Amino acid sequence: MQVLYVKVDLDLQLTLMASSLYRLLGERVGNGYERAKSRHIFRDLVDATARVTITEDEVRVRFHKRAHNPLLIAAGFAETKVPVPWLGGKTLRLLFG
Repeated sequence: MQVLYVKVDLDLQLTLMASSLYRLLGERVGNGYERAKSRHIFRDLVDATARVTITEDEVRVRFHKRAHNPLLIAAGFAETKVPVPWLGGKTLRLLFG
């Protein structure tokens, strides 16, 4: 019985975290996404195909051309360079188009 309660709590916690992250993404992108529902943000901004290339010092994620990419570029995601400690400190770069 105790395991069931832990699972429910974990599911709830993950749902709340995901909801908060979608809200933050919507606020960063702006352009009406501040008030958008998470499924709308996912459909327009997150659910995309990309090519991932891993080199010695970086991980490049190149997204295919999409109508909403200019919003992500304007929000500064194209300039994002994030070190990923669990990949040996390689830098994550997001590329569009």
